[in-house]
Amino acid sequence: MSLHFNPRDITWLAFNERVLQEAMDEKVPLYLRIRFLGIFSNNSDEFFRVRVAGLKRAMDFKEKVIAESFYQPPSKILQRINEIVIKQQQNFDKTWKKILSEMADHKVYIKTAKNLTAPQKEFVRMYFDEVVESNVIPILLHENTPMPYLRDKSLYLGVAMRKKDWQYSSNYAIIEIPSRFVGRFVLLPTENPEEKNVMLLEDVITFNLPHIFSYFGYDEFAANAFKVTKDAELDLDNDIKTNFAEKIEKGIKNRRKGKPTRFVFDKDIDKALLELLIRKLNLTKKDSIIPGGKIHNFKHFMDFPDVFEAYEKPIERTSFTHPSFEHGERITDVIMKHDVLLSFPYHKYNPVIDLLREAAMDPDVKSIQITAYRLASSSKIINALIYAARNGKEVTVMLELQARFDEESNLEWKEMLEPEGIIVLVGLPNKKVHAKLCIIKKRTHNKTIQYGFVSTGNFNEKTARIYGDHLLMTSDRNIMADINKVFNVLKKPKEDYISVLKTCKNLLVCPDFMREKIIHHIDKEIEEAKAGRRSEIIVKVNSMSDRGLIEKIYAAAQAGVVIKIIVRGIYCAVNQKEFKEKIKAISIVDEYLEHARVMYFYNKGAEDIYISSADWMTRNLDYRIEAAAKIIDKDLKKELKEILDIQLKDNVKARILDKKLSNEYIRNDKKECRSQIEIYKYLKAKKSIK
Repeated sequence: MSLHFNPRDITWLAFNERVLQEAMDEKVPLYLRIRFLGIFSNNSDEFFRVRVAGLKRAMDFKEKVIAESFYQPPSKILQRINEIVIKQQQNFDKTWKKILSEMADHKVYIKTAKNLTAPQKEFVRMYFDEVVESNVIPILLHENTPMPYLRDKSLYLGVAMRKKDWQYSSNYAIIEIPSRFVGRFVLLPTENPEEKNVMLLEDVITFNLPHIFSYFGYDEFAANAFKVTKDAELDLDNDIKTNFAEKIEKGIKNRRKGKPTRFVFDKDIDKALLELLIRKLNLTKKDSIIPGGKIHNFKHFMDFPDVFEAYEKPIERTSFTHPSFEHGERITDVIMKHDVLLSFPYHKYNPVIDLLREAAMDPDVKSIQITAYRLASSSKIINALIYAARNGKEVTVMLELQARFDEESNLEWKEMLEPEGIIVLVGLPNKKVHAKLCIIKKRTHNKTIQYGFVSTGNFNEKTARIYGDHLLMTSDRNIMADINKVFNVLKKPKEDYISVLKTCKNLLVCPDFMREKIIHHIDKEIEEAKAGRRSEIIVKVNSMSDRGLIEKIYAAAQAGVVIKIIVRGIYCAVNQKEFKEKIKAISIVDEYLEHARVMYFYNKGAEDIYISSADWMTRNLDYRIEAAAKIIDKDLKKELKEILDIQLKDNVKARILDKKLSNEYIRNDKKECRSQIEIYKYLKAKKSIK
């Protein structure tokens, strides 16, 4: 059978198209549609910083050698990317124009430098003088001077300046928009209290250009936004005299010098200025040079001011306390009796933080060990760990310094934790630690007691309000023994550490071991299908691009195994004509970010089910420390399976993942099922009968 695959990067763009669909959907509340445009923009930035940069690097090698890694030659993929991105940008601009019209219906207006009232003009002058001006440093551009350093994540104004009596010559400048320091949005005073006026920071600066350049005597100005996206790969040197943290710090500094991978600009920008910028940035036709609308760096719109009439969330969408913790017992006491499965954002995140706080205060607790990948900016998790260390507990934090775009934050956490006496681990050579694990040990009555948790998502109380994840709180001895093995490897890594990880019983651990066990489970389902018996596999992940596991899924489908897949983002598999059982593959994009990873295997009715930190990607399975926990409790297995079944019934927010990447919504004559609403109702109902 000739196998077919969709290129990873093209399927990622199809995912971002689904995000854009949410912004285009007029049934979605207006404030959420604006937020989805911001998410789309932020996703696009990261895509060009990482994936397009990687493709361009790959082109430096022989394409035949690396084409298999991408499923197609990188040059061909880049060409398709440019075509798709330009079309998506056009749809984005149309959507924003439509949203602006609807905002006006709510008496919300975005004002520019050209349409201010007299009182607003005075306000903008004062606001610029008092808040903005000290952060504005114009840089004049000349043909023979080098291009100044441009920040990757920043927005810039390109300014063309002229004198009315000398129209045959212009001078040019660029100004970095200081949104990092003063925010992107300014609320303006209005005469009508029912009307809301919002001004973007770049328009505040544009209005004040005559003041900024008053020294030069210019009297005509044209200002348009542009941004540059750069290669964000973190190149680490091999200097044996430099410790890992220092290498990360140096890599972050070098990242700022990355090559441009995309140049996006206001299509109305001065043509001569545009040509000057392209020349100075050394851009060519092979680079992504994308004309767009007036507004860029739209990611800031994820935090657009709350200026609409209150869109109250339905009561059924408010996070609630898990029933196991309703009666005031200590979290520790509850999970010593039975396992608890928290499903976010439906359940409140408080029990996770409370468990660590209890451990910090418990005189019998001797140690806490936890992994940290992406933490909240004001992390209550970290606060609890510091409190524990001050109370004499031995605290160990595995802090992943290579968490992309969180490297600087994690270096800062390292500097904060170590003076508190906390042991900070920084991982294994060439292996990111992405597993989500915590183990707490206490000594009471001459007996060691261990408990903790395993999660599909980061230990981050902020993202837990919008990310769909599962977290297992448990005192299961086998799981605790396995977590101990993982931390022993992290603390004292040896050459044969993989063989140590393979001795885990209830955790499937990467690298290698998880892949082996997944293949083992699939092979068992294939045997059952060939024998004419029931066989079924359900996989829920963020991304599925690993060739080996996809080929194994193909083999299962060809044998007749019922396969159901839920993938939020990248999905490289394609249904083949030879399959005996067609794969059902869907993607759900809704108000919450679907982030959980779950694997289900029917296994002759035993129904093995795991929650995991790992996606089905080669980087996760072979080059990271990941962990999947087997769910043992029958009630929790049933609960997870029913949540998967609800998602598979979604006919409101689910899209079909087909060969053409058409993103068609699933529509049928069955009862309407919007899975995120129905999961809430399901868990809420369990709350009342537990």
